[in-house]
Amino acid sequence: MDVVIVESPAKAKTINKYLGSGYKVLASFGHVRDLPAKDGSVRPDEDFAMSWEVDGASAKRLAEIAKAVKDADGVILATDPDREGEAISWHVLDVLNQKRVLKDKKVRRVVFNAITKKAVLDAMANPRDIDKPLVDAYLARRALDYLVGFTLSPVLWRKLPGARSAGRVQSVALRLICDREAEIERFVREDYWQIAATLATPRSDTFEARLTALDGRKLQKLDIKSAEQAEEIRRMLDGAAFRVLSVEAKPTRRNPPPPFTTSTLQQAASSRLGFSATRTMQIAQRLYEGVDIGGETMGLITYMRTDGVQMAPEAIDQARAAIAKTFGDRYLPDKPRFYSTKAKNAQEAHEAVRPTDFSRTPDQVRKYLDADQARLYEMIWKRAIASQMEPAEIERTTVEIEATNGGRTAGLRAVGSVVRFDGFLAAYTEVKEDDQTDDDEDGRLPVINANEALERESIQVTAHTTEPPPRYTEATLIKKLEELGIGRPSTYAAILKTLEDRDYIANERRRLIPQPRGRIVTTFLENFFRRYVEYDFTADLEEKLDEISDGKLSWKEVLRDFWRDFSGAVDDIKELRVTDVIDVMNNELAPLLFPRQEDGRDPRICPKCGTGHLSLKLGRYGAFVGCSNYPECSYTRQFGESGENGNGSEALADGNKVLGADPDTGEEITLRNGRFGPYIQRGEGKDAKRAGLPKGWTPDMIDLEKALALLSLPREVGVHPETGKTISAGIGRYGPFLLHDGSYANLDSVDDVFSIGINRAVAILAEKKSRGAGARSKPAALKELGEHPDGGVITVRDGRYGPYVNLGKINATLPKGTDPDSVTLEQAIALIDAKAGSGRSTAKKTSAKASAKTSTAKKATAKKTAKAGS
Repeated sequence: MDVVIVESPAKAKTINKYLGSGYKVLASFGHVRDLPAKDGSVRPDEDFAMSWEVDGASAKRLAEIAKAVKDADGVILATDPDREGEAISWHVLDVLNQKRVLKDKKVRRVVFNAITKKAVLDAMANPRDIDKPLVDAYLARRALDYLVGFTLSPVLWRKLPGARSAGRVQSVALRLICDREAEIERFVREDYWQIAATLATPRSDTFEARLTALDGRKLQKLDIKSAEQAEEIRRMLDGAAFRVLSVEAKPTRRNPPPPFTTSTLQQAASSRLGFSATRTMQIAQRLYEGVDIGGETMGLITYMRTDGVQMAPEAIDQARAAIAKTFGDRYLPDKPRFYSTKAKNAQEAHEAVRPTDFSRTPDQVRKYLDADQARLYEMIWKRAIASQMEPAEIERTTVEIEATNGGRTAGLRAVGSVVRFDGFLAAYTEVKEDDQTDDDEDGRLPVINANEALERESIQVTAHTTEPPPRYTEATLIKKLEELGIGRPSTYAAILKTLEDRDYIANERRRLIPQPRGRIVTTFLENFFRRYVEYDFTADLEEKLDEISDGKLSWKEVLRDFWRDFSGAVDDIKELRVTDVIDVMNNELAPLLFPRQEDGRDPRICPKCGTGHLSLKLGRYGAFVGCSNYPECSYTRQFGESGENGNGSEALADGNKVLGADPDTGEEITLRNGRFGPYIQRGEGKDAKRAGLPKGWTPDMIDLEKALALLSLPREVGVHPETGKTISAGIGRYGPFLLHDGSYANLDSVDDVFSIGINRAVAILAEKKSRGAGARSKPAALKELGEHPDGGVITVRDGRYGPYVNLGKINATLPKGTDPDSVTLEQAIALIDAKAGSGRSTAKKTSAKASAKTSTAKKATAKKTAKAGS
């Protein structure tokens, strides 16, 4: 028997069915080792020696794998077909060698791009060795990321209190977002006017033409700068005669886009489905690993981490057969279409993202999928099938018109287009897809002949204002990163999540907005480590990593070149004083820190005391603007607020921050840091009211309004219509709750405490009552991770004793320090399986404790009764 090692248990279960009893398929649950998060894990002085660490869960799985391998005939490493998959196989093999269980057993590496029986069996028939250059590229990338993070982050902590850390690629992505924000802030709006005429042909058909020229001069977008100028042109056109100069009908062909890559899939899912990059990859992973279709588990799409745009020959043949059957021969090109990627540094070792079987249409599989899976699969199927269809044939008509009035002339243009043959557009429910073209389609024009006169029906003048460049969305940022050759498809989702987790950016209404902490970190890096956040430098480094994977460069030579310059730059900056850093920040961020005052006052003069100078200050809760006359002057304002918005709060020497005064009592309200974390306090002394910050609220989020809301708790929601007793909402030891007549019910979020109305409150209390007096409601799921191989959905929840993963009646607490947002499906399955395995002994212990407790209670009761009797 051979042992086959894959990454996920879902894959293991499916592949075991394909291979039969001669194989035992085990899951590694992703990476089994990583660099410890401490100094010395990568040692440049020892020629970049690396220390690897195995966590508890991985150690258990590796022990199971080693035990199976010891009794096996051979080992087949079948992890994912990319750099990370190659690295996992290398790690597993290295551990097995250290455990000395391989001996003379044959070790083979197989890769498959889809989890179908044919793909798996074909891969098993064509094994290879581990791709050492690909592993070297992984080691180089991992070492680079570690060295940048663990070398640069301590510098940030010392020079920029409140900053979290800096990553090699994340810092460049953050710079893109901050640079766009700076563009928006520098943007000066301009007003302009546009003029259009509604005209009629001799056959009484109307259409619209836009003004393009005046008195022989071609008009640019901003040439009409005032309402007076626009009105003067309108009067001229009101009395003008209109004549058609020319009509040109030009046929064009629009070709279909290639099938999805990782980045184009993330972009399209963001713009059309509203999915984050992380959500897209989670759903795609499930479609790739396999879905139960009529009692058989099968993968519906090919591997979703790829920058290749080509499909396998057999897939193209299958797509062409599906096109002929579904749409007809008219939609099938004479020859297959072949694509090549335009992305910088793309590696086309893998296929594009496509369906594993084109005969499984979205309508056929929809009943087996949840709503999001169905939507993503439909998008992938349509894009892939459309890529092999005929182009759309469009006729674009341009009409040039002349208007004359006395000695003046004007030129107008009407443009229209008509789809003569829909071609690949027939594959889409909607005619125009967001990611297909940037060209706007114009409406269809009536029949218009050259040299005929036109009647004026009306002249429209519209005022417009130029708009600044839009903020990045996840989709547009991913597109930009790919264009620049920064990062890799598999890293984009992680990059964005890291930036959000560090509070460097916020995602508001799908727009990425840099936060004060992010602006400061970017400004610091641009001024003191500029080379390492330059787009070209990062892209060139990515190119070197690709050359390592191609076997063209030595990975340690790349590390040596990088470390020599980087370590020198860090050494130079260590001697820099914090005051020097602040001076640079004040200068670079001046438009944001000290916005121009309308009355012409110096924006750096303190508006409270009139003599002090304002400056950026860095505290434990982040950045703010304060007065140089502190502590005599207590003026501060939040980073990014204008000079008039300062609330007079102050950062006190003991770390307290004055938020303002209670409007009812006049008492001072402060934000403080105690032994159990930050809290709000009103007044002074032992009678002062205090309120801790609820879970999810950070000190930099707190203003006077939020502080007053916390101090006002518990909040009276209303009177219960049946009992006549008050319902109140508050935040307790175990989170947000409702209280009515001595009975509690949990609320889903802190926001509910301040917003819930009487109707919903009554419904929640009724639901709690229907579950029984002793029942405690299950906390709302923070996120859904996916399905367990044995069935059932796994969720992450936050309970009274901390975050945990849940499957049915099984709850497994997350290890201390684990971020609930970062938990993967593989980690959750391991925790749940471990908990389920220990359930019997746990149950016995619980039962024993309960019995002991009951026995103790009975003794106490008997003793109390005897005493009362005496």
